[in-house]
Amino acid sequence: MYSSSLADPPVVREPLHVPVARLVRGGVTEGVHHGSVVVLDADGQVALQLGDIEAAFYPRSALKPVQAVAMVRAGLPLEGELLSLAAASHSGEERHLDGARRILALAGLTEDDLRNVPDLPYGPVVRDAWVREGRPPSRLAQNCSGKHAAMLYTCVLNGWSLEDYLDPRHPLQQAIAEIVEDLTGQRIARVSVDGCGAPLFAVSLHGLARAAARITTAAPGTPEARVADAVREHAEMASGAGRDVAALMRAVPGLLAKDGFEGVEVAALPDGRAIAVKIADGADRARVLVAAAALARAGVDPSLLTGFAGMPLLGGGRPVGSLGPVAALDPAGPAAPSDGSERAPAGVCA
Repeated sequence: MYSSSLADPPVVREPLHVPVARLVRGGVTEGVHHGSVVVLDADGQVALQLGDIEAAFYPRSALKPVQAVAMVRAGLPLEGELLSLAAASHSGEERHLDGARRILALAGLTEDDLRNVPDLPYGPVVRDAWVREGRPPSRLAQNCSGKHAAMLYTCVLNGWSLEDYLDPRHPLQQAIAEIVEDLTGQRIARVSVDGCGAPLFAVSLHGLARAAARITTAAPGTPEARVADAVREHAEMASGAGRDVAALMRAVPGLLAKDGFEGVEVAALPDGRAIAVKIADGADRARVLVAAAALARAGVDPSLLTGFAGMPLLGGGRPVGSLGPVAALDPAGPAAPSDGSERAPAGVCA
């Protein structure tokens, strides 16, 4: 345990998001993405904040590394690519489906024991091929099947019931909730249901970044270090071929990163520097570039992040503008004010 004293749960309110990215066409701001960003230094102190980093929010799949840590603490013996899959939002490639089957086989179970919702593969290329072949949605193809298979395996190892493993009152989910609070350092504000059917815990963006930092700075051999090593070493198993979060981990040595639906991303370095991003409208195009800009503000060499730093805006086939982070996220720019409001002049695209 990191602390015997947990902070109060974050306040449930409409988050006070601010502009974090702007789409500029021909010198005119055409679109604005609002959101919130937190950057922690190696000592765990807030080095930069934009927007509302203390309001309760749902991290969605960005919380999966924390859930995986909880399962390892409860005795899950997976390592390497299968442990990475336990923390995955996978694309539904054959290696992902095969990995989930392997976890289930270790538990003496089959796909029929899964309780996540049937779905088509998340990866567009894989999904298109699946549809062309006339294959129906399945629980194994759904992007959280690795996590669910690992949950079932954890239950088998502990003698816990299987049919109700997604009930928030189940011993597994109670154990996960305890580790969520332990790693974030705060009480859970609300419990809802994620898209896959598993319990979803509301914490703060600040708490999510703190949890990622605690995972990456943990001593070798601990459950936290085992999860971090597995995801970093098998980044495509935790996501898929061509996925931006895997590419980001490949680009930045030692980085642990996890994305989540509705514009969430968390990332942390081995020395404890960490970032967490929430895009208010859930747009992935803003999530990627804002996360990269936040990592640059955390001290990551910007040359490692050029492939994630923004995208040109075309008009008639030629560049006429760009989508980029606000000036407050420029690593050479001024520090963000302590109240989280952003200093960029209207219309500026950093």
